[in-house]
Amino acid sequence: MRRPLKSSSGQRGITLILSLIMLVLLTIVALTSFNIGKGSLLIVDNAQQRSQAQNAAQGVINTVVSSPVFVDTPGAVLDNGNCPAALGAPANSRCTDLYGDGKTVILVALSPQPACVQAKAVSKASLDLTKSEDLGCTLGEAQNFGIEGGATGGSLCADSLWEINAVATEQVSQARASVTQGVSMRVSSDAVASSCP
Repeated sequence: MRRPLKSSSGQRGITLILSLIMLVLLTIVALTSFNIGKGSLLIVDNAQQRSQAQNAAQGVINTVVSSPVFVDTPGAVLDNGNCPAALGAPANSRCTDLYGDGKTVILVALSPQPACVQAKAVSKASLDLTKSEDLGCTLGEAQNFGIEGGATGGSLCADSLWEINAVATEQVSQARASVTQGVSMRVSSDAVASSCP
């Protein structure tokens, strides 16, 4: 006995259903790929903004460390005059324009202000008077040199250790980066008395 052949209209219906299923699956794959790509771009963008903030914070710390002003006035190291008034920048801060368009992109603030962690008086016996840094520690003390026991006391200087913290905030995404750095600096005994605990 012969079987009857299936109708061609039934085969067309199955082909249509299979085509629609394949189209839905391809759409799902395309949307998933798009979302993964978008997520990857957001991750890269966030990493770039955080890196820029961190670089700006390190740049401000390098500026502060290169000038001994922070020893005498730790609360007024940076002039925030380059920041727009609308930004409401706190004292001891600096604004950074990354793209040269005159708009502040990153605000860096020294928060908290630079602080002396410890200080140790430099003894007169350890000074090398051939170095200008050490010679400055003896000004006004010349009458004590050559006197027996006169070079055993403290000089006019101290070796101090400072902690400097910079917090950078990117203004659009609010990405933040904090950089803390310690610096050792020879300072006058007067600076130790006023700034170091």
